[in-house]
Amino acid sequence: MKLINRIQAFAKLGRFMSQFSDNNYQKKEIIPYNDIYFNKMVELIKQSKSHNGWFNESNIRFSFKNWGECLTEKNLQKWTSQYHIENDSNNKKIAIILAGNIPLVGFHDFLSVLISGNIVIAKLSSNDNLLLPFLAKYLIQLEPIFEDKISFTSEQLKNFDAVIATGSNNTARYFDYYFGKYPNIIRKNRNSVAILSGSETEHELIALANDIFRYYGLGCRNVSKIYIPKDYNFETFFKAMFCWKEIINDHKYINNYDYNKAVYLMSNINLLDNEFLLLKEDTNFSSPISVLFYEYYENLSDINKTLELEKENIQCIVSNIEINQKVNFGQSQSPNLWDYADDIDTLEFLLNLAN
Repeated sequence: MKLINRIQAFAKLGRFMSQFSDNNYQKKEIIPYNDIYFNKMVELIKQSKSHNGWFNESNIRFSFKNWGECLTEKNLQKWTSQYHIENDSNNKKIAIILAGNIPLVGFHDFLSVLISGNIVIAKLSSNDNLLLPFLAKYLIQLEPIFEDKISFTSEQLKNFDAVIATGSNNTARYFDYYFGKYPNIIRKNRNSVAILSGSETEHELIALANDIFRYYGLGCRNVSKIYIPKDYNFETFFKAMFCWKEIINDHKYINNYDYNKAVYLMSNINLLDNEFLLLKEDTNFSSPISVLFYEYYENLSDINKTLELEKENIQCIVSNIEINQKVNFGQSQSPNLWDYADDIDTLEFLLNLAN
């Protein structure tokens, strides 16, 4: 299959996914095979909540919206034009081990393997094993040649040429042990941070709230810590966070909030609390659900040094301050196709396997 055919197929998949990005689900007559797949997709999105309590419809729709916007012919061509991708010469079998913390978290790996012309063998997390197989069926309906390029397994992985695995720091050690002899990308825990100057507008802080609360804070691109100047006034910050107040109505979230608050208070730890978000002064990066760490800074040069030393623990930096590789407020959960997790170029890795 030629690269242009793969691009066109994923662009059609993107248009299909874009129908599920708002509350009403907009069925469009121009989308191929909608009569077969549209209603089933709606049912599956609703079913995902009962399968995984963290996968509410809003978060799934947000993921579909992002992928619908990314998967256009223009974006796919811009992304792939930076590489030398042969039409049909790549046929390596790539095992991808997917995490299940947020909806479709492993879709970029799935896309990268197929767009490079290789074969994907996907081992899904039990927390997210409904959406991707269904989207793969739709993709095969668009381009039947993909049927020989896609397989899913719940068994032990075997007969593969390379591995892309995503998990926690603990599972990464397991991955290293079992897959270290193969060409691999093994991703560990990372977190995202925001650097505030104190001069942010209300609009920027509301956008930051999305970076913090989207997916309940479970993603590596969620802001789990903020750096703030001395004498920072939290009043405007908490006012902006209030747009996410309804999150406390989710029973899984409130259970975490109540538990973490009780643990901290019993330990006599000082907290800032707005009744659905706890702020704790802490030098670490990985905060629990419902908790945001904060740390004061004296000057930006100190932060730059800290972030450089800790770059292997940081996925994304959010700020309106001019800092290397930062993204704007509200953009941490909407990466481009060429924004690679852990700054590891997945597509280059896959293409080099053919050499």
